[in-house]
Amino acid sequence: MKRECVLTAALLLLVSGLVRGQAAGNRLSLQRAIEQAWANNIQIKQNGLQVESSKNQLAQSRYNLLPTLNGSLSQGLNLGRSIDPFTNTYRVGTINFTSYGLSASAPVFNGFALKNTITQNRLLLAAAEQDLQANRDQIALNVVLAYLQVLNSEDLLQTARNQALLTTQQAERTRRLVEAGSLPLASQLELEAQLATDEQSIVVNETNLDIARLNLLQLMNVSESSGPLVLDRVSLDIPATDYDATVEQVYASAMGFQPALKAAELRVQGAEKGIEIARGALLPSLGFSFNFGTNFSSAALQASQGDMKTVTNQVVANIGGQDVPVTFTSQQPTVSYNGIPYFGQLGNNLSGSLGLGLRIPIFNGYQARLRVSNAELNRQNQQYVAQNVKLQLRQTIEQAYANRRAAARRYQTATRQVAAREAAFKAAESRYNAGASNAVDFNLAKTNLDQARINQIQAQYDFLLRSKVLDYYMNRPLSF
Repeated sequence: MKRECVLTAALLLLVSGLVRGQAAGNRLSLQRAIEQAWANNIQIKQNGLQVESSKNQLAQSRYNLLPTLNGSLSQGLNLGRSIDPFTNTYRVGTINFTSYGLSASAPVFNGFALKNTITQNRLLLAAAEQDLQANRDQIALNVVLAYLQVLNSEDLLQTARNQALLTTQQAERTRRLVEAGSLPLASQLELEAQLATDEQSIVVNETNLDIARLNLLQLMNVSESSGPLVLDRVSLDIPATDYDATVEQVYASAMGFQPALKAAELRVQGAEKGIEIARGALLPSLGFSFNFGTNFSSAALQASQGDMKTVTNQVVANIGGQDVPVTFTSQQPTVSYNGIPYFGQLGNNLSGSLGLGLRIPIFNGYQARLRVSNAELNRQNQQYVAQNVKLQLRQTIEQAYANRRAAARRYQTATRQVAAREAAFKAAESRYNAGASNAVDFNLAKTNLDQARINQIQAQYDFLLRSKVLDYYMNRPLSF
């Protein structure tokens, strides 16, 4: 039992050394963690797609200023009684027809709807880009907090191992004194019980470290099977306990760069352009049109003159009150009807038109006016969204500022507590080694010191976390 305790502590130290040995082969810096989170985050990828979609919408609104040009081709067969496309008369039979067409149109004036749509889409694109940046910033901040949480868990684990090592050393010394008859067996049993408690604390902190590492990996969207996660240590210098900016200064700074707020304000401007677009439907619109086409019909025939022939005609003439038949002959050309060649018809049937069309809205069931009303409601809603973003931003900053102030006080108290507990433990250790106190008093002093160190570590990282949150709103680098 006695030697098993010593062996357990030795194994703990060996495992710690192995973990440190792996660090050189698979290290992760804070900057690399942020970059991996950006590269793998699904929401950021979706924001990127939204930006590309907004770019396409902006490009389309610009292309809408250009004329449209369309070609057409139709081939058909009429059976029975139908309209002859060549003569526009009814005909019974089978008619094969083909038509070609080319049409173009261009807006001349439409109440500035196209111009305002371009401006609106430009604003919406900028808002989508700000949404992307807002998510990138939030992911970076979350990674920083998770990264510090891992380091915090590592420090707590190392503290637990140091506590177990100290207890092991003291238990071994006590065992020798018990064997020599200088201390009672109860002292040895008390320290062995404390060692078991320290070993349990190691297991708890190892579990907490695994969870902290898993949270960081999930933010990075990286599988845990990719290998052990070993973080580069960062500078843990505690900044001044009083933040170098007031709440108003932090809020003013955040108002100047926060992407979420910029996105909300851009959408308000986009909604204002939406009102102008809707009002454009109340104005007259002017458009230009052009059409050009030709056709072919198998029913189209053309007459051609043939050889001359003698034609005899007889008429009755009244001469002196009597009908006298009169016969005369004449030379007339023969006429034949042949189909008109395909390309000949296409060349002969060319036609085109140019036009300007003016549309004047008079009454359309109040559709245009209701669109204007809905656009105004949308603008008001976007204004509320922007106001809510500002309100939440201020509340978040106020809460972050209060949290940092409280964390600073906790860290100061924890630091003083560690100093006091260290002095108390040294005195208890000296008394115990001199045989002037028992193991219970020694363990109590050690437990108090251990807890004070744990509190100091937690307060230190909590203070750094709160400070980084305010640094984010001050647009300062999140690196250490």
